Amino acid sequence: MIKFQIVELQGSNLYKTLIDAMRSRKLRTFSATKRGRKVTHTNINYPGWMNWSYDNGVIICEVICPRKPGSEWKLLSAMIGRLADKYADSVHSINIQFQS
Repeated sequence: MIKFQIVELQGSNLYKTLIDAMRSRKLRTFSATKRGRKVTHTNINYPGWMNWSYDNGVIICEVICPRKPGSEWKLLSAMIGRLADKYADSVHSINIQFQS
Protein backbone atom coordinates (compact mmCIF):
# COMPACT_ATOMS: atom_id res chain seq x y z
CA MET A 1 0.00 0.00 0.00
CA ILE A 2 1.14 3.52 -0.80
CA LYS A 3 -0.23 6.61 0.89
CA PHE A 4 0.24 10.13 -0.37
CA GLN A 5 -1.05 13.59 0.33
CA ILE A 6 -1.64 16.33 -2.20
CA VAL A 7 -1.34 19.75 -0.59
CA GLU A 8 -3.26 22.28 -2.64
CA LEU A 9 -2.34 25.93 -2.95
CA GLN A 10 -4.46 28.08 -0.69
CA GLY A 11 -7.71 29.02 -2.37
CA SER A 12 -7.26 26.74 -5.40
CA ASN A 13 -10.06 24.28 -4.49
CA LEU A 14 -8.09 21.49 -6.15
CA TYR A 15 -10.12 18.68 -4.56
CA LYS A 16 -13.42 20.04 -5.86
CA THR A 17 -11.85 20.78 -9.24
CA LEU A 18 -10.55 17.20 -9.57
CA ILE A 19 -13.81 15.56 -8.47
CA ASP A 20 -15.86 17.79 -10.78
CA ALA A 21 -13.48 17.07 -13.70
CA MET A 22 -13.76 13.30 -13.14
CA ARG A 23 -17.55 13.43 -12.94
CA SER A 24 -17.94 15.63 -16.02
CA ARG A 25 -15.40 13.50 -17.97
CA LYS A 26 -13.05 16.45 -18.52
CA LEU A 27 -10.50 14.27 -16.72
CA ARG A 28 -11.12 11.06 -18.64
CA THR A 29 -8.28 8.96 -17.23
CA PHE A 30 -9.78 8.76 -13.73
CA SER A 31 -13.24 8.11 -12.37
CA ALA A 32 -14.64 9.09 -8.96
CA THR A 33 -17.34 7.07 -7.20
CA LYS A 34 -18.76 6.80 -3.69
CA ARG A 35 -19.13 10.58 -3.34
CA GLY A 36 -15.57 11.18 -4.48
CA ARG A 37 -14.04 8.80 -1.94
CA LYS A 38 -13.03 6.06 -4.41
CA VAL A 39 -10.95 6.93 -7.47
CA THR A 40 -10.09 4.42 -10.17
CA HIS A 41 -8.19 4.59 -13.43
CA THR A 42 -10.33 4.02 -16.51
CA ASN A 43 -7.72 1.70 -18.08
CA ILE A 44 -7.83 -1.90 -16.80
CA ASN A 45 -4.02 -2.07 -16.97
CA TYR A 46 -3.96 0.12 -13.85
CA PRO A 47 -5.30 -2.26 -11.18
CA GLY A 48 -6.81 -1.23 -7.88
CA TRP A 49 -8.19 2.05 -6.64
CA MET A 50 -7.43 5.04 -4.44
CA ASN A 51 -9.37 5.91 -1.31
CA TRP A 52 -9.59 9.68 -1.07
CA SER A 53 -10.47 12.02 1.73
CA TYR A 54 -10.09 15.75 2.10
CA ASP A 55 -9.23 17.87 5.10
CA ASN A 56 -8.20 21.50 5.32
CA GLY A 57 -6.51 21.86 1.93
CA VAL A 58 -4.99 18.36 1.84
CA ILE A 59 -6.21 15.46 -0.31
CA ILE A 60 -5.31 12.21 1.47
CA CYS A 61 -4.89 9.23 -0.87
CA GLU A 62 -4.42 5.56 -0.14
CA VAL A 63 -3.54 3.37 -3.15
CA ILE A 64 -4.85 -0.20 -2.88
CA CYS A 65 -4.23 -3.08 -5.30
CA PRO A 66 -5.37 -6.30 -3.57
CA ARG A 67 -5.33 -8.46 -6.70
CA LYS A 68 -1.88 -7.33 -7.87
CA PRO A 69 0.18 -6.38 -4.82
CA GLY A 70 3.18 -4.30 -5.80
CA SER A 71 1.34 -2.58 -8.66
CA GLU A 72 0.30 0.45 -6.64
CA TRP A 73 3.03 2.50 -8.31
CA LYS A 74 1.06 2.47 -11.59
CA LEU A 75 -1.85 4.41 -10.11
CA LEU A 76 0.51 6.65 -8.16
CA SER A 77 2.54 7.57 -11.23
CA ALA A 78 -0.56 8.10 -13.37
CA MET A 79 -2.07 10.46 -10.79
CA ILE A 80 1.14 12.42 -10.24
CA GLY A 81 1.65 12.67 -14.00
CA ARG A 82 -1.85 14.01 -14.52
CA LEU A 83 -1.46 16.51 -11.69
CA ALA A 84 1.84 17.73 -13.14
CA ASP A 85 0.35 18.01 -16.62
CA LYS A 86 -3.00 19.65 -15.93
CA TYR A 87 -3.09 20.95 -12.34
CA ALA A 88 0.46 21.95 -11.39
CA ASP A 89 -0.61 25.54 -10.76
CA SER A 90 -2.96 24.32 -7.98
CA VAL A 91 -0.52 21.95 -6.21
CA HIS A 92 1.75 23.14 -3.43
CA SER A 93 3.39 19.75 -2.73
CA ILE A 94 2.92 15.98 -2.78
CA ASN A 95 4.09 13.78 0.09
CA ILE A 96 4.49 10.02 -0.44
CA GLN A 97 4.73 7.27 2.19
CA PHE A 98 5.62 3.71 1.24
CA GLN A 99 4.13 1.10 3.60
CA SER A 100 5.47 -2.40 4.03
